Amino acid sequence: MGFPCVRLPFDRIEQHREFIEQGKPGLEIYLSSRTLDSMKPAALASHINEKLPFVPGFTLHGPFMDLSPGAVDSSVRESTLRRFTSVIEVAGLIGAQCVVFHSGYEKWKYDHSIEPWLGNSLEFWPDVLRKAKDAGTRVAIENIYEEDPGGLKLLMDGLDTSAAGICFDTGHFNIFSRLPLKAWMDKLGEHIIELHLHDNKGDRDSHLPPGDGTFNFDELFSLLGGRDVIRTIEANSPEDTLLAMERLKEYA
Repeated sequence: MGFPCVRLPFDRIEQHREFIEQGKPGLEIYLSSRTLDSMKPAALASHINEKLPFVPGFTLHGPFMDLSPGAVDSSVRESTLRRFTSVIEVAGLIGAQCVVFHSGYEKWKYDHSIEPWLGNSLEFWPDVLRKAKDAGTRVAIENIYEEDPGGLKLLMDGLDTSAAGICFDTGHFNIFSRLPLKAWMDKLGEHIIELHLHDNKGDRDSHLPPGDGTFNFDELFSLLGGRDVIRTIEANSPEDTLLAMERLKEYA
């Protein structure tokens, strides 16, 4: 897939269709739980293919609110599996290269212990990855609240990495990480298959264009060393998206 890709919630396709048609970037379409409730996977895929035939390639981002693949509560895991399965079905129908899901780990929820989350996650993900392989796509698990890369590394060590990898989110790292960027790349660099590119000032997930916050993009791309990964811009407006695209040209 060409560089860059751009985040687009499904319910904003019509709003931004003209902008996307002019620039023809790849797209990462976010399917919320509400969107999945509004249409069946086949109808969602048909809508995407009909409205965006000029887009060179797709990735998808699954829902995350109230979901957790490593949840202690089995009902939450069941709901999460149902949602993730629907997204993977859409991915297969539109030929999406990758599907992004959140890891679900929050140290405060798990009393600073990674074991319950990790054990449940290692039971949860294999079924999802089999479905992804059957659909012809890959799963990228995204860092959110992680303060270090250790848990995600343990997860990767226990999964089929021909079907799974990491989506490294620069903004989330910038807020929550207690370790330097190099520590993350040393642990996870080989597993990164997608980047979420946006900036902030370390205080909130503000999704600023690169350069408007404090994340070190020079260091990131130097550490990646030309690794071929999907690069998705997560900006909050067409104007910020264009600015991000311009500023990231030097790393293409």
